[in-house]
Amino acid sequence: MSSTTRPLHRSTKNRMIAGVLGGLAEYFDLDPTLVRAGYVVASIVSVAFPGILVYIVLWMVIPEGTSAA
Repeated sequence: MSSTTRPLHRSTKNRMIAGVLGGLAEYFDLDPTLVRAGYVVASIVSVAFPGILVYIVLWMVIPEGTSAA
């Protein structure tokens, strides 16, 4: 079984604000719209999940991908 690791990066193609959720969708090979919708629902439903703060932290931690990737 071969394991190829892809780097996690912010998307340059699937971005609405900073490309964080688009990058997560690309990394996990999911639809970016579903990832965004799930993130919003989780942020609204759960008081213990501070969505905006987590997004800002991820924005600072995850590097931006190259446009060729």
